[in-house]
Amino acid sequence: MSAKQLSASRARQILSAATKTRVLVLGDVMLDQFIWGGVSRISPEAPVPVVDFERESFMPGGAANVARNLTALNVPTKVFGVVGKDESANQLKKLLLQQNVDCDGLVTSSDRHTSVKTRVIAHKQQVCRIDRETRRQLLPQEWNQLLPLIRKDLEKADALIIGDYGKGVVDNQLLGQLKPYRKKAVWLSFDPKPVHHLNLDGLSLITPNRKEAFELANLPDETKNANPLADKNLMLVAERLLNELRPAVLLITLGELGMLLCQRGQKPFHIPTVAQEVFDVSGAGDTVIATFTLAIAAGASPIEAAILSNHAAGIVVGKIGTATTSAQELLASFNP
Repeated sequence: MSAKQLSASRARQILSAATKTRVLVLGDVMLDQFIWGGVSRISPEAPVPVVDFERESFMPGGAANVARNLTALNVPTKVFGVVGKDESANQLKKLLLQQNVDCDGLVTSSDRHTSVKTRVIAHKQQVCRIDRETRRQLLPQEWNQLLPLIRKDLEKADALIIGDYGKGVVDNQLLGQLKPYRKKAVWLSFDPKPVHHLNLDGLSLITPNRKEAFELANLPDETKNANPLADKNLMLVAERLLNELRPAVLLITLGELGMLLCQRGQKPFHIPTVAQEVFDVSGAGDTVIATFTLAIAAGASPIEAAILSNHAAGIVVGKIGTATTSAQELLASFNP
């Protein structure tokens, strides 16, 4: 199958079947705040732009954004994680409920702050980002609340997406509890942060970007070829990760160069990007792992799932902010 051989009718069939699946999301949830304005002058106090405030908006971020990508495509989902006992948590839950995400899996802790990322946007460009969050491993009481919740729902789930954004929810202890569910036919997708040095052996899907893939393989990224299949270093990284981590699927996202789908015993499959315009890449990885996983849960092949997720990513990078795509938009992208 080539990247052009997933038809609109087959994509429609996959998306329809996905609405009858159950995909869970676990990881670091956060609230994304956007401050919108314009710039017409430089501050007399420092060589920085003065942003004239126009409006602000809020969106679910991190693992919460993965969940809203699923419900935007009409896939029932529940999100699991830890939030603070604060107004940001209340705002995040309200947004998730508005987008049909079940947030009963969110544990409230008085010892943490809900992660909030504030982006200042002027003339469609990000000026700066401010992070307010707690970055530490879960306390025993937080762990003891979260684990029984996820175990209960995993028994009737088709897939679980684990989103590690480096805020402390995901660690080796948690992964060790989740991996046995793969033997129970639960597809386990993982979006990695190599700085954690987690044991990623034996997951169903790993979705690093190029930088993360090289870090996971512990190899320097010294070259970049416009043709990923001719990039010897990239091919070496893919081979090493497949042999060492043994995922069913390795999907390396390559930005403007698309994606590389890798499976043991098969030649890597390159999928060129379909993005027409790129305004904002924030959250695109969330869209990729959500769409790929729901497609697999719906019975798609890995190649079909990769092509579908590539189309979804191409849509969201054309929007400003952490965005999602609807089934209608996604299907329309197959008939440009």
